[in-house]
Amino acid sequence: MPYVEILAPPAPPQNKALLAKSITDGLMSTFGVDAQTITLYFLPIAPGDYAHAGEMGSEGTRQRILLKVHAFRRTEAERRAAAVALTRSVCTAYGVPGTDVATYFLDREKDEVAHDSRLASD
Repeated sequence: MPYVEILAPPAPPQNKALLAKSITDGLMSTFGVDAQTITLYFLPIAPGDYAHAGEMGSEGTRQRILLKVHAFRRTEAERRAAAVALTRSVCTAYGVPGTDVATYFLDREKDEVAHDSRLASD
């Protein structure tokens, strides 16, 4: 933990590799975790597979990139620093402005996470 879901337009493998390294480095420095605890999931969103303000997107329409960070609860300062690092990573990898990047922190308590059927709080 943390796990990061990246909902974004398709990107070349080298851009995704750059993003993976940059997000991992950013979370290691802001959350104080090892790389081995960080997993990213790339969920490509094709043009037309999203809507904003009640209107369907289309080819050539700018699309907001969404990051969902599933992690144990962190301080507001840690989440703020992570938001800066992750937004910069996405902007570099996708060539978009920060206004096109949204990060949602989905904090979890240790008794709400299990690996291999064992709660993290055990």
